[in-house]
Amino acid sequence: MNDTRIARLVKARKSYGAITALDGIDLDVHRGEILALLGPNGAGKSTSIALLLGLHRPDGGSATLFDKDPQDIDARRRIGVLLQAANLPATLKVDELLRLTASYYPEPRPVAECAALAGITDLLSRRYGALSGGQQRRVQFALAMAGRPDILFLDEPTVGMDIDARQSLWVSIRQLVAEGCAVVLTTHYLEEAEALADRVCVIAKGRVVSEGSVDAMRAHVSLRRIRCVTSLGIDTLQAWPEVVSVDTKQGRTVIATAQAEAVVRRLLDGDPGLSELEVQRAGLAEAFQEITRDTENLQEAA
Repeated sequence: MNDTRIARLVKARKSYGAITALDGIDLDVHRGEILALLGPNGAGKSTSIALLLGLHRPDGGSATLFDKDPQDIDARRRIGVLLQAANLPATLKVDELLRLTASYYPEPRPVAECAALAGITDLLSRRYGALSGGQQRRVQFALAMAGRPDILFLDEPTVGMDIDARQSLWVSIRQLVAEGCAVVLTTHYLEEAEALADRVCVIAKGRVVSEGSVDAMRAHVSLRRIRCVTSLGIDTLQAWPEVVSVDTKQGRTVIATAQAEAVVRRLLDGDPGLSELEVQRAGLAEAFQEITRDTENLQEAA
């Protein structure tokens, strides 16, 4: 996949005084993929993006963007950025902001197309400062797309949005990726990463501690959840050696186990009237928690 790599950190190190933000991190971004960077606060996600954007220089190792220095103007014209905080002129109208931003690029995306992708067509004549937080976030997304970027950096893109606006933005992000754009996503909404990401990179203490597809991340968690309607009592189920825990939710029994097949067989044998049987693997949120917890335990043991 080397020929598809468009951004890279190699053994990148960055410190702020006595604080080590990145400790020899390796990170690749490939064309046409959505890479989700996950990690607790202070893990090094924002610093990683800052190095790829050329906002900071690594103290050691290297950062490249399209095989160039991230501060190279030709490389920077090929990116789009949506950071957590944006200080935009409150008195300008949305279409004025879009036209101004588009003027910085040689082949910008038409204003109407940016507005449609971001779901802000009805906001073009409104002043930016008069918009809600969620509306402003969608405008910022439109601005990030204005230059037809080959790589789009999205830092907490859907903060302040309701669920409909968030899911609409997910559709637009997938459309950009289908066109060949790469997306680097940081989010605290793990369901967002689960819905969008082709690849997940978990960062902790300035290092990559786990990397792979969402399914690969889920594989870190051995527990499965069995949901069913059964006449077997909680005390009976809790006595089975394969069962970790038992709960009831909305009239259904929920069993946590690392041996789902064995438990399902026992349920079928023990309750002929068993119904609404469903087996669920762990979600990304549970995998993330287990990965970061294991990392902390290893570091404490060291």
